[in-house]
Amino acid sequence: MSAAVESLTGLPSVSEVARQDNDPFRVLVATMISLRTKDAVTSAASERLFSAAATPRALASLSEKKIETLIYPAGFYRTKARSLRKTAQALLSKHHGKVPRTMEELLALPGVGRKTANLVLNLGYGIPGICVDTHVHRISNRMGWVKTKDPAGTEKALMEVLPRRYWISINELLVRFGQTICAPVSPRCSICPNASWCPKVNVARSR
Repeated sequence: MSAAVESLTGLPSVSEVARQDNDPFRVLVATMISLRTKDAVTSAASERLFSAAATPRALASLSEKKIETLIYPAGFYRTKARSLRKTAQALLSKHHGKVPRTMEELLALPGVGRKTANLVLNLGYGIPGICVDTHVHRISNRMGWVKTKDPAGTEKALMEVLPRRYWISINELLVRFGQTICAPVSPRCSICPNASWCPKVNVARSR
C-alpha cells in the first residue's frame, strides 16, 4: 500500500511540519489549524502564523483578530484563532511555555481533542498512539479490520489488533491512502493494491 500511495501524493500538512524540526509546539498549532481544512490551506496558514509567532509567548501576544488574519481561510478560522491564543496562554501559565507530553494534559488545552493530542504525542514526542481521523475510521472499517461506530471506538479497537510499531505511522499512511485511492465516495478500487482482499470490492464483484 505505501508504495502506491507514495507515488500519488506528498505528506499530510502536519507531517510536513513535523519533518522540519519535530517541534511539539509547531505540531500542536498546525494540527489545530488543520481540522476540517485542506492540506494546502493548512500549510500556508501555518507558515504565515509561525512567521509571526514561533513560540507560545509570541502567539499569546497576538490579538485574536491578527491570528484570524494570519490563518484565514482555514475552516472555522475565528474559533481556531480564539483556541490558539487561549492554548498559548495556557502553555505559559500552566506548563512553563512547554507543550505537555501526556494525553490528559493535552486534552485540557482549549480546542484540543484526541486527534490533535495523539498527533502531538506521535509526531512531536515520538510517543506511540493511534490518531484516528475520518480517513483512519473509514478505511479501517471498510477493510474489515474493525467494526466500530465512531473514532474513539476505532482507536481502541485498532490498539487491540495493530502491532504497536505501526501505531504512529498508520495515520499518515491512511490519510494519504484515503485522499488518493480509498475516497469516501467513488473509491478508486481499480488501482487499489488491496482490492484482492478488500471486503467492499469482493462484495461488489459477487453481485
